[in-house]
Amino acid sequence: MSLILHPWQLLLVGLAGWINRQQVDVIVCLKEENQVLLAQMGKRRLRFTDEQRRRLAARSTITWSGIT
Repeated sequence: MSLILHPWQLLLVGLAGWINRQQVDVIVCLKEENQVLLAQMGKRRLRFTDEQRRRLAARSTITWSGIT
């Protein structure tokens, strides 16, 4: 295997890094938004409808299945 990188490989690595940075920025923004919303709610309990529970459950199984 050659250690010399071709131009398309450098472009691909750069693109992957840029996409990763964009995703990290979005995650940081969403986490901060969640913290602000939770602070506004105080200690009140979150109340979800059945449809919201289904959506959250479906999303969490997709997210966590990809991690393990």
